Amino acid sequence: MSSAPEPGTLRPGGRTARVRAAVLDAAGDVLAEEGFDRLDLADIARRADVGKTTVYRRWGSPTGLVADLLAQMAQESLPRSATGTLRGDLTANALLVRRTLADPRQGPLFRAVIAAATCDARTADALREFYEVRVAEWAPAVEEAVTRGELPAGTDAAEVVRAVSAPLYYRLLTTGAAPTEADAARAVAAA
Repeated sequence: MSSAPEPGTLRPGGRTARVRAAVLDAAGDVLAEEGFDRLDLADIARRADVGKTTVYRRWGSPTGLVADLLAQMAQESLPRSATGTLRGDLTANALLVRRTLADPRQGPLFRAVIAAATCDARTADALREFYEVRVAEWAPAVEEAVTRGELPAGTDAAEVVRAVSAPLYYRLLTTGAAPTEADAARAVAAA
């Protein structure tokens, strides 16, 4: 006996995809403009110009909406840049993180999601999954550096990637200011 597809998974190029895109775009706008505590499914439906029942049936809660938004963001993130050197690859990663956190929409959106993740388990799980995808995308840069002899065998690739981006997020969260290119360079050198 086969199970029915989940709502929102049918017709990926049709109406379902358009509805999902409109709702996630509206949710991202609210998160960036007003924060997680102002994320209301009825308001999102109005902003996305879709029916409330569609939003409630597909996402069920603000945390369900944030989880799907993070999944979409992970899928749409720019792929890893391969420069041929460890420093070049880590710099490309740091500059990508810096640009994202400095972006007028993405920076506030990430602050809102991170804040929500501190008090909501489903959002925390979705945020963890987002970062697992991004770290896995960049870990091969470190593994390739090990193969080239730039790093010792046994280097934990995921930890090196996290060591590059962590100071940039920390700066954003503790100062409220987006990291600069100089901050990105310091993070790479420290990693």
